[in-house]
Amino acid sequence: MPRSRPIRSISGPIVLSAVSIALAAGLIVGWIYVIWRNLELSRRVAQNTWLLVAGVLSLVTIIVVLVLFAVFLAREIREVRRQTSFLDSVTHELRSPLASLRLCLETLERSDLAPERAAELRRMMLDDVDRLEAFVDDILEASQAGHADRVRSIGDVELSEVVARAVRTACRRYHLDPEIVTVDVPPGSRVRADPTGLEIVLRNLVDNAIKYSEGTPRITVVARPVGDRHVEILVEDQGIGIARSDLRRIFERFYRVPEEAVRARRGTGLGLFVVQSLAHAMGGRLRVESEGPGKGTRVRLRLPRARPADAEPRPSHG
Repeated sequence: MPRSRPIRSISGPIVLSAVSIALAAGLIVGWIYVIWRNLELSRRVAQNTWLLVAGVLSLVTIIVVLVLFAVFLAREIREVRRQTSFLDSVTHELRSPLASLRLCLETLERSDLAPERAAELRRMMLDDVDRLEAFVDDILEASQAGHADRVRSIGDVELSEVVARAVRTACRRYHLDPEIVTVDVPPGSRVRADPTGLEIVLRNLVDNAIKYSEGTPRITVVARPVGDRHVEILVEDQGIGIARSDLRRIFERFYRVPEEAVRARRGTGLGLFVVQSLAHAMGGRLRVESEGPGKGTRVRLRLPRARPADAEPRPSHG
């Protein structure tokens, strides 16, 4: 289970609010006392300037504390909602394949079951096991995403090979032909990255492109050099898109876009969090673009370019 940020105690804001209220009450009592003792306060206000200054400062303090309290509560409510959404997703992701497995096992116990039907049920059970395994892998990847030593073996990686593996794995999960993904990676394209981490990143991006597409997915994966020091990988789909107001939040842990088209698809809100964490750990940058709902999504991953073979340092024979 990924380690979410613990929900902090609200005793601090409550104490601050109580102090602010007490301060306001004391200020009001002080003003009433001064007015009662000085019926002609308008002629003697200069003698009580300190009280007016104290009143203004107290009022500003109250406002600031209340604003901070409101911001704190808003953040905590948002965090609780994200965690609740995550737990709902986990429950669904676990119950569905488990219920299917139970049904298949109960059906296989029937003595009059045809061999063809039994073979079909076994395939369904394997699919459910694969789904559970992929789900557990996603959770484990998210739990390790924030660790400083998450990527350990950064080196020169042949990009075309990693892209091909990621595409095959993502398409296999949805029983799709890898040909639905148009890959344009020039031969010899190499980046500085962790091979396993890069495959996880690309697999998640292609998986999202498939998941959030309507009908037959149309996906492209393109790699191009950017100057002499970087390579940019573009993963583009023609799917349901993302509202611009949600683009800045999609990398938050547990966050899922609050649209019915998104909620109808399985997910935990961890995929892009993992992708961004791994990209940063490998010295890369990630950017998501979309013109809005129904207009597809483009994800740009920029990674350090591997040094040319002739630029590698040669061992000294001196």
